[in-house]
Amino acid sequence: MSADSATVHRRWVPVRLLLASLAGVLLLGVSGCTGSKQGHPSVVVTTNILGDITRNIIGDEAEVTVLMQPDADPHSFGVSAPQAASIEQADLVVYNGLGLEENILRHVEAAEEAGVSTLAVGDAVDPITYTAGESADEPDPHFWTDPERVRKAVGLIADQVTEHVRGVDKAVIGKNASAYGAQVTELTAWMRKQFDEIPSDQRKLVTNHHVFGYLAQRFGFRIVGAVIPSGTTLASPSASDLKSLATAIETAGVKAIFADSSQPDRLAQVLKRESDIEVDVVPLFSESLTEKGKGAATYLEMMRANTQSISTGLGTE
Repeated sequence: MSADSATVHRRWVPVRLLLASLAGVLLLGVSGCTGSKQGHPSVVVTTNILGDITRNIIGDEAEVTVLMQPDADPHSFGVSAPQAASIEQADLVVYNGLGLEENILRHVEAAEEAGVSTLAVGDAVDPITYTAGESADEPDPHFWTDPERVRKAVGLIADQVTEHVRGVDKAVIGKNASAYGAQVTELTAWMRKQFDEIPSDQRKLVTNHHVFGYLAQRFGFRIVGAVIPSGTTLASPSASDLKSLATAIETAGVKAIFADSSQPDRLAQVLKRESDIEVDVVPLFSESLTEKGKGAATYLEMMRANTQSISTGLGTE
């Protein structure tokens, strides 16, 4: 071999190695972009309340990705580009529906059109409509304030997981759903016992916005009104709205206004001043779970905390 040809040969060796390395990187990139459809089974859940419920059902049988972070507002939270991609790559998307996730629905609809299985839980648990305010006669998405509807949702989610999520053990899913469902049933009985200690004429709720219609229906409360006369936190009350609600509070003799713990209670404090009566402003966990140790890290913890707050706020005689 001539000196010139040897030089050429030596130059091509690193080039071939470089090309081989690049090919390997490209293959890894393509593999990484195939998403969960080719890898571990995946379920994407929009809200953290449904996320907690779904994780209790699935356990370790599939990866559960929850889009909504603790203390987020479901009416206004959005998703990042990677989260949007996870929706499109999921085996199943579990979402609340009934207009709750106002900024997420288009991503869910796009995934559905692409062939991803989806479950709108709220639509399937006998939803009710708002009875007053700007949202009157529109579907009320806050079904989770009624634990009996959540018990129904547990079965629905379990059925969809076993039908659409690859590789899960149906027996394990069924066992998990049964165990968690029993805890929800126990929660219902405990809540009823606590609320039964409140005299019927004191079971009157004023909240930051219309969020406890299902709880009121299940446990015999009357909704006097809401500071924000709407089913979404994105609306704003007018001066006449506040004056009308203040009058209703005085007439009904309401003891407390319940404001979402993740939202500033400024409006509730303003209403308290407008009413000219002594009304406590009591925080509740209404639409989002919290970080661990902050009072409502799970659905069961949230509902127990709210029950105690409502019982204390309305008082017993």
